[in-house]
Amino acid sequence: MSFLKKKPDTAPQTSTAPADSADVGTAADVEEVMKKYDRESNVRVWEGVPGIVVKALMAGFSLFCLYLTLFDTSLPEFRLTIFLALIIIIGYLNYPAKRGHVRVNYMPWYDIIIMVVGCLPFFYFAFNANKIVNTSYTVLSKDALMLAMAVIGILTLVELCRRSVGLPILCVVGCLLVYTFANVRFGKVLYDLFFTTNGVMGTPINVCQKYIVVFIIFGAFLERTGISNFFINLANCVAGSAAGGPAKVAVISSALCGMVSGSSVGNTVTTGSVTIPMMKKTGYRGEFAGAVEAAASTGGQIMPPIMGAAAFLMAEYTGIPYARIALLAILPAALYFTGIFMAVHLEAKKLGLKGIPKEELPKFSVLIKKIYLLAPLVILVVLVSNGTRTMQSSAAIAIIVTIAVGLIGNIINAVTASRAGESFGRHLVMSLVRRDSGAESISLPKIVDALEAGGKGTITVAAACAMAGIVAGCITSTGLANTILRGIVSLSGGMAIIALFLTMLCCIVLGMGVPTTANYCIMASTCAPILMSDQIGIPMLAAHFFVFYFGIVADITPPVALAAYAGSAIAKAPPMKTALNATKLAIAAFIVPYIFALNPAMLFINTTPVQVVQIVLSSLVGLFGVAAALNGFLYRNINPLFRVVLAAGGLCMMIPGTLTDVIGLAVVVSIILLQRAAAKKTEKA
Repeated sequence: MSFLKKKPDTAPQTSTAPADSADVGTAADVEEVMKKYDRESNVRVWEGVPGIVVKALMAGFSLFCLYLTLFDTSLPEFRLTIFLALIIIIGYLNYPAKRGHVRVNYMPWYDIIIMVVGCLPFFYFAFNANKIVNTSYTVLSKDALMLAMAVIGILTLVELCRRSVGLPILCVVGCLLVYTFANVRFGKVLYDLFFTTNGVMGTPINVCQKYIVVFIIFGAFLERTGISNFFINLANCVAGSAAGGPAKVAVISSALCGMVSGSSVGNTVTTGSVTIPMMKKTGYRGEFAGAVEAAASTGGQIMPPIMGAAAFLMAEYTGIPYARIALLAILPAALYFTGIFMAVHLEAKKLGLKGIPKEELPKFSVLIKKIYLLAPLVILVVLVSNGTRTMQSSAAIAIIVTIAVGLIGNIINAVTASRAGESFGRHLVMSLVRRDSGAESISLPKIVDALEAGGKGTITVAAACAMAGIVAGCITSTGLANTILRGIVSLSGGMAIIALFLTMLCCIVLGMGVPTTANYCIMASTCAPILMSDQIGIPMLAAHFFVFYFGIVADITPPVALAAYAGSAIAKAPPMKTALNATKLAIAAFIVPYIFALNPAMLFINTTPVQVVQIVLSSLVGLFGVAAALNGFLYRNINPLFRVVLAAGGLCMMIPGTLTDVIGLAVVVSIILLQRAAAKKTEKA
């Protein structure tokens, strides 16, 4: 949601032993790799007075978005066009035309022209919204000036998306536009895509302006209260001393940090800067350490109750209350992280790794005193769950609570300083105006930084959401949805499993390099309706969860596995090897969606408690079988034939049905017993 794709100004600290001795990448290494693979990391450099001006514009944009979200009651066409005009301005101020074309305090003349000319159509629309909305299609489609404005506005957004998000989504948009212009009148296409709420101002950008922005800003504030430090230390307390403890710490802390983040890459860099060196020092291979962090950070966005803001978006798209969606997401998320935890444990046993000495771990008695840092999350969830506030106002209140929590940190630091002989009042005042006021405190510079980060984080999401609106608009204008549906039904022969597989491929391709929240908007607009059709028959919630999961795993699926590449940069490991390891670790993310799509009992849909227990137990055993088969170790190394049989048995446990459960259980248990017996025999020898 807001963790920026760069190393934070103050790296998270733990009380564990330093990991400096591990061969890990620096912040510069991470930046170099991310600039190579991730367009969102290629931004202009502004310093001095220009830097202050750009920072002020970004912070002002965030404040204006909060105003629009909370107080503005004008026409949607006014709100959304103003929003898009401002996105174009701050977008072109931040993103250059090409990678590496960055000079300090420099913006080429052609970018200035594109920025100015590109935002004018949206400003014109905003200030003439009533007139344009009440003008018929017949009139607008014959007005050359209006059509030219539509072309300029759409092309400017497309170019911004290319710069900030990347080409995969634009390939889809381009193909759809060609198809649409070939089948629908030119004027009609431009009218639908620019002047109505069925195109760039469609549901995705409306959801972005109304909900996503405020959650991005909330995440930016939350990051600056030191909550990531708290989560890492909490994970150390829980699992640091276990076998291969640092990897298990990475799984837990990344799940917690990723829960409030909408950026797999940002979360990988934030928590990975601490956990990856710890893992390498313990004895894990670099590519495995980076993969663990990437897989866990990516999965953090399916972790209730926040789910990187996706839970709130899903509530808007489906009309189902947020509290129910967060509840339904528990079992799939638990299975995902259990799968990674199993793989990490097996790798630790395989390598004979130990945990962190207990004397080097944070003390729980000290950590519990910082439990107040969770207050913003608790209040957000409570407000949204009980329905007393809208989602956006709940997030705004949570931002205020976050600032209050930071002030508690200021007061605690001032009290500590006064005991050391400093003036309480002077220390408190100075902490409010200094940038380095402490990891768990707040200050005016931090507030401005949070607002700036919120503005930056919105650019890529908004650009991707605008393209999602074009995708949805093209499909609506041409009736392509029925054609796609017929094609998938024809290819699948009406078999749901094949239709799900084809949809999975579509989600992974569309999700490459796209921010999580925008990713879900795209999937909910394009792929979910296909699965929900009568011909396929997947329940609505299962369909939305399915496309959400596979849109997210694009961040760890080669060739565009941005989270894995970020982890590889910190671990100083080969990017592709890290990505392949991350895919293997996150195998649950490729299996669990099929389980709840074909058997919605996992989502508590039309089921009984007994059925839920059965599917959870069978899925856990199945995941263990698959994890052990992929790792190749269970008490001792597993021979290739047993690995294949074990994987087949694990998959049988995940296929809905009593017969497959019995077969799978027999296979998995048999291999476990054989491996244990062989290991004991070897020990005696």
